[in-house]
Amino acid sequence: MRIFSFSFHRQMPTDEMGNGGGFVFDARSLPNPGREERFRTMTGKDAAVAEYLDREASVHQFLTNVQSLVDESVSSYQRRGFKNLMVSFGCTGGQHRSCIWRKQLAKHLRAFAGVEVAVRHIELEKMGR
Repeated sequence: MRIFSFSFHRQMPTDEMGNGGGFVFDARSLPNPGREERFRTMTGKDAAVAEYLDREASVHQFLTNVQSLVDESVSSYQRRGFKNLMVSFGCTGGQHRSCIWRKQLAKHLRAFAGVEVAVRHIELEKMGR
């Protein structure tokens, strides 16, 4: 499993494994912490941002839906002997919402037997964070 966070204003992650990609989830419909001054310098790695998003029912529904889709694919990939699945989360700036989902999904998938999870925060890496 490779899980990315990125900004839709820049470039979507490319599939280095040659499989043509995977899931791309758009978090822009969810509440945006980046629009609030108190969160502007923070990222999805900060507890205050996670707490802000955790209060929203739409956020929980989004994550439930994502996990359901990805869980089915992981199970199918394992049965069929496939080795690589890419999941990307995009938002406006790639620093708040997409980072939260990347973290949540990685934590969830590490509970699957035989699943190795690698993560990247494309925009945060560019910012040196």
